[in-house]
Amino acid sequence: MPANATTTVIVNSSSGTGCPAEYERELEERFAAQGVQADVRLVHSGEAIVAAAKDAVAQGATCVVAAGGDGTVSAVASVLAGTGIALGVLPMGTLNHFAKDLRIPLELDDAIATIAGGREADVDVGEVNGRVFINNSSLGLYPDIVLDRERQRRRLGRGKWMALIAASLHAAKRYPVLSLALEVDGQPLHRQSAFVFIGNNAYTMEGFEVGERERLDEHVLSLYVTQRKGRFALLRLAIRALFRRLDQARDFDSVRAAHVTVQTRRNTLHVATDGEVVTLRTPLEYRIRPGALRVMVPTA
Repeated sequence: MPANATTTVIVNSSSGTGCPAEYERELEERFAAQGVQADVRLVHSGEAIVAAAKDAVAQGATCVVAAGGDGTVSAVASVLAGTGIALGVLPMGTLNHFAKDLRIPLELDDAIATIAGGREADVDVGEVNGRVFINNSSLGLYPDIVLDRERQRRRLGRGKWMALIAASLHAAKRYPVLSLALEVDGQPLHRQSAFVFIGNNAYTMEGFEVGERERLDEHVLSLYVTQRKGRFALLRLAIRALFRRLDQARDFDSVRAAHVTVQTRRNTLHVATDGEVVTLRTPLEYRIRPGALRVMVPTA
């Protein structure tokens, strides 16, 4: 990084296994060992992540580092997209899909070295009704299961996996199917589906190497609409989706596009973006934003 670069590191203290308060000093020392003077900020919520990123931009940071999982990276990216300010990634979450797809090292010191001495790459982001996502967005079964899972964890005190199983069974009983009027780059497409997946660039959904992206700069959305019918077939599909175990040819109709409109009979829909579920008004307007996000990635 240039000698006059200013780096802000936003740490989601609840990501993964969490981190103690003294972790702030430890991270500053690790960055200093790589020749980077870092302003490390520990935060505790999604709102605080966004507020810290906006403050870093206002203070003139030339690189803002997201230390956490995909949700943390997505929150910081939503602020940096379109600014030209570099995003650094310290993968500290459970899955770290964005970092893996960009070949960013998962080991902490190697990830810091990438931020300190890597190269800048401009990658695409997706957007739905103005909400940025770096990985994917989904409708139907998946956001319903996520909401139910979190509700059970809060109200009933169930563990993560027990709540997931119970939420999946509830979803199978409800059998939620959406009647969709899609417009894909101006072409109409009508489907009855319980599971819709929109990726930022193309995902490889074949065999057991599922959910990876070879590139994030092809300037396309990838739309996958499930072909499967039947209550328990959908349940199996949802569980496999949570573990990124899907088969593109068997499970989905798929198409690539720059713009997708989703209209249903409902005025609002639960929409998952990078694992976070929100309620958005229909129609849903998806678009790709080519090269909108600058990210520090390995030189090779």
